[in-house]
Amino acid sequence: VQLQASGGGLVQAGGSLRLSCAASGRTFSTYNMGWFRQAPGEEREFVAAISRNSGTRHADSVKGRFAISRDNAKNTVYLQMNSLKSEDTAVYYCAAGQDRLWYPKAGYYNQWGQGTLVTVSS
Repeated sequence: VQLQASGGGLVQAGGSLRLSCAASGRTFSTYNMGWFRQAPGEEREFVAAISRNSGTRHADSVKGRFAISRDNAKNTVYLQMNSLKSEDTAVYYCAAGQDRLWYPKAGYYNQWGQGTLVTVSS
């Protein structure tokens, strides 16, 4: 599966963005999907994941503000981001994997999109 992330941009603190990740191929529904982010000078960190069975997990830092969802008919996973903070500024990556485990490690995912930049101004 190939992944194409979009939806990043510049937003003021308190604002919202919705990221999308479109996947190619017919087997999207069999993949666990994740969102990770990497800020300048920082390591890549887990943001949210949704399993092939639509179970969801969110990092504590985004819980209550971000929501991951998927639309298997459109081969797309979304990340709705509300109440954005300056510390959410990062490049956001979507990822796909078929490991038995699906959060929170990046190592559970073996397909990655190119990343989309989210900048939150304070």
